[in-house]
Amino acid sequence: MPKRYDRPGWGARVFNDAIRRLAEVGISIQGSTAVRVRGRTSGRLRGVVVNLLTVDGRRYLVSPRGDTQWARNARAAGWVEVGPRRRSRSHPIVEVSDEAKPDLFKPYLDRWYWQVKGHVGGLTPESSRDEMRRAAPSIPVFELVG
Repeated sequence: MPKRYDRPGWGARVFNDAIRRLAEVGISIQGSTAVRVRGRTSGRLRGVVVNLLTVDGRRYLVSPRGDTQWARNARAAGWVEVGPRRRSRSHPIVEVSDEAKPDLFKPYLDRWYWQVKGHVGGLTPESSRDEMRRAAPSIPVFELVG
């Protein structure tokens, strides 16, 4: 499956920026978490808001819009900063294999489908395992290590 990036429109960018600013001061809206990652070109830390998924005590970052800038930056850097600015921690990350992603999509979609519908490779909470397996290459997922 080719790389997919559902670029957010103006309204989504404004809304996400507001939610990111809240997350950066420690106010989480339905699991929103502030993440910062070093830019591939600029080298500057770039902020984004994501939903931090926890499954069996392990934490994951899912990029429902596909191969976004933050996902590309995270892949290149190999680490991200997570949490409010004053209490953020750096975490090494590893990209999750496509074979392991369907086990993570179900809890992610159960909790946040209302936020990501239309941007998660056509998946719904009722999608079959085969549908999730087919969408897996277009949805980057990273596990926070440590």
